[in-house]
Amino acid sequence: MRVSREPSAWAVAAALALAAAVSLGLARFSYALLLPPMRDDLGWSYLTAGAMNTVNAAGYLAGALLMQRWLHHHDARRLLLIGGGASGVLLAAHGLVTQESVLFVLRFLTGVGSAMTFVAGGLMAAALSQSSAQRSPPVSAGLVLGLYYGGTGLGIIVSSLLVPPLAEMARPHAWQWAWLALAATALLCVVVIARVTRRFTVAPIASAARVRFRWRSLGYGLAGYLMFGLGYIGYMTFIVTLLREQGVPPEQVVGFYILLGAGVVASSWLWAGLLQRARGGGALSLLNGLLALATLLPVLSTHALALTVSGALFGCVFLSVVASTTAMVRHNVPHSAWAAGISAFTIVFAVGQIVGPSLVGWLADGSGGLRIGLACSAAVLAFGALLALRQKPLPAAQP
Repeated sequence: MRVSREPSAWAVAAALALAAAVSLGLARFSYALLLPPMRDDLGWSYLTAGAMNTVNAAGYLAGALLMQRWLHHHDARRLLLIGGGASGVLLAAHGLVTQESVLFVLRFLTGVGSAMTFVAGGLMAAALSQSSAQRSPPVSAGLVLGLYYGGTGLGIIVSSLLVPPLAEMARPHAWQWAWLALAATALLCVVVIARVTRRFTVAPIASAARVRFRWRSLGYGLAGYLMFGLGYIGYMTFIVTLLREQGVPPEQVVGFYILLGAGVVASSWLWAGLLQRARGGGALSLLNGLLALATLLPVLSTHALALTVSGALFGCVFLSVVASTTAMVRHNVPHSAWAAGISAFTIVFAVGQIVGPSLVGWLADGSGGLRIGLACSAAVLAFGALLALRQKPLPAAQP
């Protein structure tokens, strides 16, 4: 991997964090805030509302798979800027239409663009962390990667500040203005990324020999991660809608989502030690269990303390589950099979994300409403914790 010299490691790391903010915070998780006014205005069922996130996750999977090929032919920075720019334009298009079928297409394409942005940004952050560790004085690789993943939380916080006041305006289709504001913010982020990273590039990845990864060897870990994908996305899709239906004041809902975003910013540093120590499925099990608790709390109580604990705990944990599977691969799989192992976890996670929102929406359309849907999400996450706990460390991986 060839990396050119960049002017400032911290400036570039902060710019790359904006890529995570665009791809996940603005383009995906902002939908939870937009869902209630869109559902009220357009008369959606919960199944339709969940299906919007299902097609977005399907687009993300398609984009992630395509990126494995594209990164062999194009440098990561170019793909990041194309994906980020496309995401911004597509978010603007959300604010110009009301047809359900068109919105489905836009959510899918936005998923593709998000994957381009996040995968390319992650590769650049990894390259930056590697080169920064060799500086004098060295820059912590863990902090560089933590800053990148924490950018998702920044996107959630910005969405929390932008969406509610615009989406609740007393005018027809007011939610469209919120999409336009998210689009403008995303495009501004892309401009900043382009300027700050103009001297930092990562060359196309050289094609490597195909390496076999035995899925069965980490079968319980993969199964636990599948349950994570199924469970967490129901919370991130419907939690704001549930709180509104329970009569939680709007300003408290906004504070809840800001707190969740702040937890995401802090999460990469909170669990670094655990991820370094846990060789088997222990970390994945613990984090899934904590997410189950965080998901169940707002189902059981609307007390301010319960909501505060739920939002903070969920934010501090859910992206670290992704990091835990990367750590599991690094601890148990030969270096030559890392890419294949991470791809396997990415696939099962994507399948869970695709199924989860529609499943929760379908359950919520029944007599039990969203409380039943999210209670089932919590049960799925708890089951994932039990599965992951059965994953034992493999014999020491060889290079």
